[in-house]
Amino acid sequence: MSDIDFPDQRTARPDTLAAELLRTPPQNLEAEQAALGALMSSTGAFERYFAEILETGLAAEEYYKPAHATIHRAICAVHRAGEPVDPITVGAELTRRGELSRAGGAAYLHTCVQAVPTVANGPRYAEIVRARAYRRAAIESAQRILQYAYSEEGDESDVRGLVEQELTAIVAGTPGLATAPPAVDDIYLDYVAKLEEIQNGRQVGLTYGLADLDTITSGMRPGNVTVIAAQSGVGKSTLALNAAVAAAKTGARVMFSSLEMSSTELMQKIVAAEGSIPLHHLTRQGGLTPEGWKEVERLGRELFRTLPLRIYRPDQAALRDIESAARACVRGDGLDVLVVDYLQLVETEHTRTATREQAVAAVSRGLKNLSVALDCHVIALSQLNDDGMMRESRAIKNDASVVIKVERPDLDEPESPRAGEVDIAIEKNRFGPCATVTAAAQMHYSRIVDMSQT
Repeated sequence: MSDIDFPDQRTARPDTLAAELLRTPPQNLEAEQAALGALMSSTGAFERYFAEILETGLAAEEYYKPAHATIHRAICAVHRAGEPVDPITVGAELTRRGELSRAGGAAYLHTCVQAVPTVANGPRYAEIVRARAYRRAAIESAQRILQYAYSEEGDESDVRGLVEQELTAIVAGTPGLATAPPAVDDIYLDYVAKLEEIQNGRQVGLTYGLADLDTITSGMRPGNVTVIAAQSGVGKSTLALNAAVAAAKTGARVMFSSLEMSSTELMQKIVAAEGSIPLHHLTRQGGLTPEGWKEVERLGRELFRTLPLRIYRPDQAALRDIESAARACVRGDGLDVLVVDYLQLVETEHTRTATREQAVAAVSRGLKNLSVALDCHVIALSQLNDDGMMRESRAIKNDASVVIKVERPDLDEPESPRAGEVDIAIEKNRFGPCATVTAAAQMHYSRIVDMSQT
């Protein structure tokens, strides 16, 4: 036997446990205030940070201070109602619920806003709050295990069951820890359902507006990117705008973001294409005939009044502005297709310090991530060099699911026997073969249509 005297575990450990129970649990009230303040400050140019904060998974139950949980629930209620989130609207919601005093009063809402060092750091404040909440949950699980083990209730299998239950729950709640991937059997069932749709002839993706292109690519699918590349003046913007309108006419919710053309110029092109009105009649004084005016008015009544198409011309060519507008669409009616015209004009926060290839790669990757995060399809336009190569092509091709190169044989040969034709070369296609589709370029109407429509 050893000469060492061990303390009586039944008396020493409970005292230690009692002492632990009296300690203040992990928490960071400053971070909680800052997270709430950032949520109530994410308006205007900072609107995108609201979604980014909530995307951390932050929930009301993770705040240590009960008043903060109450404020968080009110913020989410205001947001779900489609109202702007600020101290005034949140205060009104708390008043409606009879919880304003429980939340600390209207003045405390402004205190939270003033506690925000930088709104852009809102997601980080939320992560700090979640990390402290996880530690508290881990402590609570450990305490339940200790209390049950000291109680001497049950047998070894009961203790083991409780330990497994608590540890499984705490591991599953780890901030940032993904749930287990789906089993192949579940994936198979979803696959068969989609396969039946394909074999029964139902459209898999949203239409590009060209039947042959839809057949080869199966249309536009959420979470994927199509790159349309061409030299200046060939018609890549026309093809993308036609696709946007065609998808919107089926009910898809579309946002067309142009860094080249104004909203008026885009509307001129849409009216010309949909009304079969020569584009130059819409752009010069006195060019529109009485019949043309009637067609413009008809389009307003029968098409534009209900067409789910939004046109966005950002004040600056920043990727974050396009992302913010796209997220606003998702929070509104939703978003199925996002068109960006064009890649090389978009700027990121690191554009000034990065090489040209790094900057475009960051934009390409950002749009790919956005398509996945928002579950929408992205059409990104890209310029081609004079030699026909895509500028900064490596990253763009890697991120794209479909790469289309647009060429017009009659540009260099006005007397070409293929005058009025356009080649849509599919150079990358994750959903089928690579091929070239020939369409008709009716550029006087600002549209590209199937050859069968000529």
